[in-house]
Amino acid sequence: MTLPDFLDLQGVSYRLSQHRTAYTSQDLAAAEHVSGRKVVKPVVVEADGRFVLCALPASRKVDLPILRQTLNAADVQMVEERTLNRLFPGCDLGAEPPIGNMYGLPTLLDESLIGADDVTFQAGTHEDSVTIRFADYRRVSNPRVESFSKPA
Repeated sequence: MTLPDFLDLQGVSYRLSQHRTAYTSQDLAAAEHVSGRKVVKPVVVEADGRFVLCALPASRKVDLPILRQTLNAADVQMVEERTLNRLFPGCDLGAEPPIGNMYGLPTLLDESLIGADDVTFQAGTHEDSVTIRFADYRRVSNPRVESFSKPA
């Protein structure tokens, strides 16, 4: 299922944009002319053998020791690229939407995103993105909200 299909099924209004190729979330922010604080990037980790999608602003990075405590896990590691290909079929590597439940993964949302009106994120390719209201993003991703990031 594509991201637009998923959002349509959820009754979410969104703006689908095409832009120059953006390989990083900060590149996406520049291409879409929005703050990195409003671009949601997914970081997938493996915590004690289970995969978790962490959603955080492009302007921040995961604090692994804090995340380990937050997840109450002995071992937390970033997932390797070959695993991402398996977890996110149909998506370009590095352009995965930050909605874990589309792919059977729990979503952990960094609290630094709370308060945003709209958020933007990759729509499965490096040339397509979606902008939606943060309230809709939160509803469809059904995340657990925690603090697990630090400035990039």
